[in-house]
Formats: sequence, structure tokens, C-alpha cells
Amino acid sequence: MKTLKSFFMLIIFAALVGGGYYYFRDTAAPQVSLDPPAGSIQKNSVLTLTLEDPTSGLAHVEVKILQQGKDIPVLKKDYPLETFQISEELPMGNLLLEDGPLTVEITAVDRAIYHFGKGNAASATITLIRDSRPPIISVHSVAHNLNQGGAGLIVYSVSEPVTRSGIQIGDAFFPGYEQDSGVYLCLFAFPYNVDSEEVPRLIAEDQAENVGMGGFYYHLNRKNFRSDKIGISDGFLNSKMPQFQHLFPDAATPLEIFLKVNRELRPKNRARLLDIGRDTESQFVWTKSFLRQPNAANRAMFGDRRAYIYNGNKIDNQTHLGVDLASIARADVPASNTGRVVFADFMGIYGQCIIIDHGLGLQSLYAHLSRMDVQVGDQVERGQIIAKSGATGLAGGDHLHFGIVISGIPVNPVEWWDQNWVTNNITSKLEMATR
Repeated sequence: MKTLKSFFMLIIFAALVGGGYYYFRDTAAPQVSLDPPAGSIQKNSVLTLTLEDPTSGLAHVEVKILQQGKDIPVLKKDYPLETFQISEELPMGNLLLEDGPLTVEITAVDRAIYHFGKGNAASATITLIRDSRPPIISVHSVAHNLNQGGAGLIVYSVSEPVTRSGIQIGDAFFPGYEQDSGVYLCLFAFPYNVDSEEVPRLIAEDQAENVGMGGFYYHLNRKNFRSDKIGISDGFLNSKMPQFQHLFPDAATPLEIFLKVNRELRPKNRARLLDIGRDTESQFVWTKSFLRQPNAANRAMFGDRRAYIYNGNKIDNQTHLGVDLASIARADVPASNTGRVVFADFMGIYGQCIIIDHGLGLQSLYAHLSRMDVQVGDQVERGQIIAKSGATGLAGGDHLHFGIVISGIPVNPVEWWDQNWVTNNITSKLEMATR
């Protein structure tokens, strides 16, 4: 009898343990997340709600929005058995919401028997700001006279904080930089390869991704760039292409290497300029005019359309995007203006190359150098000797390839050597920005 009683006690104990385990095996509430978790949304934004309960599965969810004393239902849904994870899209466009703050309330319940069968409930309250109005852009500068392949500066303000603003023209974007006065400065280019009928647009995007657009008055001087023929000899190929052989191991001849350098490496180097162009100061760091390498003759100009000739046949076309300056071998190369060195290394077609940042995306480039006397991070002064000219990279002889780049886009350097042009188009607008 005593044995039987012990047996029943054991069964009851096991049932209690098992029932307790089953009852308490899931005491965790579902996991709830909302994207975006904060910040601003547009009129037609779609929120993404993610729910997860890996143990018991999801049973029910309810979402509503509270704004100006109103409860606005968004979602109320039951889930079938074994729904362990799900995402729900919550469109805002069909809800009667006003611009301004709103609160998203989320309640999710799982299928656990905890809380006497009611399950575990998770509640989340998220505050967002509805913003359906794009920023308003006000242009303050006038007389935007542009040369094709040249630069301009625009001064403007926006009606609210923005995540980005600047000039969009074709595929190129030139960011604006907020100044201490609250206005924005945008140094931009009318790129050499953009159709003259293309219209530059000033844009500003707020935190809700509303995009405001504005036009501005400008005059464009269209330009016909020169054409040039460059003879490619076997001597040039045999002397210059070995430095690129490791980049194109499948190329069988020096001529094949040359074509790959021109058609594949050149675009990669230009893309690298876009990356380097983002490493810039938000203000100009120079005050005096830009220097040209002294006692050097122009050998090639910006925008020259080059046809490469080998054995009497045209083998390729490219555009020269700088000014080639030649004097004596290993000539001193001065910094064209005050700035910070943001690149000093070998860069493909440019060979040994130095890039100096002057602020607002404005950078000067010195290529084909035989020696570099500065390194990244160095602050240099206008006229300071930074290198010696050379023939590294895709250069046929000792010279300096000098370039001016704006946010990664090459522009005509000749403008920046012209003090009258700089005064009329750049520094006069800086005075407006300080006011």
C-alpha cells in the first residue's frame, strides 16, 4: 500500500513538474521593431513592422497612431499557428494624418499559456514626425556666368535642416556646405562632357526625404574643345607599359596593355577622384590667387580630344582633363595654393600624384611626379615646393600634369589662374555669404 501511494505521489510530482515547465517555458514577450525607429516620415511613407516569437509563435497584433487627440487604427490582425516571424508593411498615405509629431502604438501577443492562457504581450511606443513639405530654397547670389568645362559658385539658404543639398547636373552632384552665417555655399562645375542643353538644378533633401528643387539664373558659354593626334610608338609602349603589366596579366602585348590602361584603368582613376573629392573642408582655406608652375610652357590643354594613332591607324579616343606644363626635367613643383594634402601616392595613369584640398570640394592635382616631398595630412602653403616633375604613369616625357577638380569632377585650371575670373565668380560671392 505504501509503495502504491509513493507511486501516485511520484506521478503527481512529475505532472506538476511537467505542467510547470509547460506553463513557464515561454515567459518572454514577442520582439517588436519598427523601421524607421525614429525621425521624420513623408506623406506616402511605408513603415515596416517586424514581429518575432521563436518559442510559442505569434497570436495577434494591433497598431494604431495617436495624433492631436485622435486614435487612428492602422493594423489589427490574428496569426495562424506556428507564425514565428513576420513583417508587415504599414502604408501612411491613406491615413488622415497631419504634419507634425505622431505616436505609433504597437501591441503584440504570443500563443504562450503564461498569464493563465492570455500569453505574453509586448508594447512599443514610437514617436515620429510627419513632414510632407519639401524644403524651400532661396538663391542669394546673382550673375552665374559659366564656361563649359568650368566652375561656378552659388549662395543659397534653405527653410529647414537638410540631409543634403547642392547642384545636380546630369549624373554629377556637387554638395553645398553650410556656413557659420547659416547660408550654404556650393562650388560646382558645368562638366565638359555634359550636353550644353542640360539644365543645372539646385536641390535640397530633408530628413523625411522630401526633395525641394529650384532653378537659378545662369549664362553658359559653350566651348568647342581642340582636337589632337597623339602618336603611339613601339618605343613608348615598350618603355611605359611594363609598369601596368601586373594589372592586366592576360594582356599579350604592350599595345593590349595600353588599350586596357586607357579604357579600363583611366575610368577607375577618375572614379577614385570622386572618392577623394569627399575629403574636403566645409570652407575655403585659401585667400590669395592660384599659382601656375613658373617658367613652364603649355604642352596640352584642358578638354583636348585626343586620337591615339599607332602604325597609321586610330586605336582609341580620350579627353585630356588638365594642363600639361613642361620646362626642365625634374623641375620644382609648387603648391598652387594653401591647403591640406589628401592624396600622395601612385595612381594609375597619373603616376606619382599629389592632391591638395582647398575646401568646398576644390582640389588641385599634380601628376607624373618623379619625387613627392609631402604626405597625406600635411598642411602646405601657397608656393611651397611639394614635388619634382617627372614621367611616371602614362606620360611620354618629363612634365607636370596640373589639374583642378571640384567634388571629383575635373574642370579647366586656366580659370583659377585668372585673378579677375576668381574675383568676379568666386570671392565676390564669398563676401555675400559672410553677410
